[in-house]
Amino acid sequence: MGSLRGIRRLVRLVAFGLVVGAIATELSKPQAERTWHGRVLDTVPYDFRPPTWERIRSAYWNPSSDRLFNDRVFGVGWAVNIPVAARKVAALVDQYADASRSLRSSRKRSSSRESE
Repeated sequence: MGSLRGIRRLVRLVAFGLVVGAIATELSKPQAERTWHGRVLDTVPYDFRPPTWERIRSAYWNPSSDRLFNDRVFGVGWAVNIPVAARKVAALVDQYADASRSLRSSRKRSSSRESE
């Protein structure tokens, strides 16, 4: 139980550090060059601009895209593209169902051979 608490603290600390890093990145720029969106450490996206419906839709609901993770609309990190996630889950379920059917049919064949 203690290790789970430690992992939570570590995740919170990293998240807080990323937010502070993003704000520090913007504040280190001259005021005219501040965009309030970009990447911390050239990896983790951040965006502190007011969200728009278009950005929300394109981040969380973009069925024409193949990207599972998009830049977050507000804050630091990534957003999950729900239609892509649903397709991936459906593909995993189909794969599991096919494997399960295959396993059942091979068991039936082997049990029918044993009864002969």
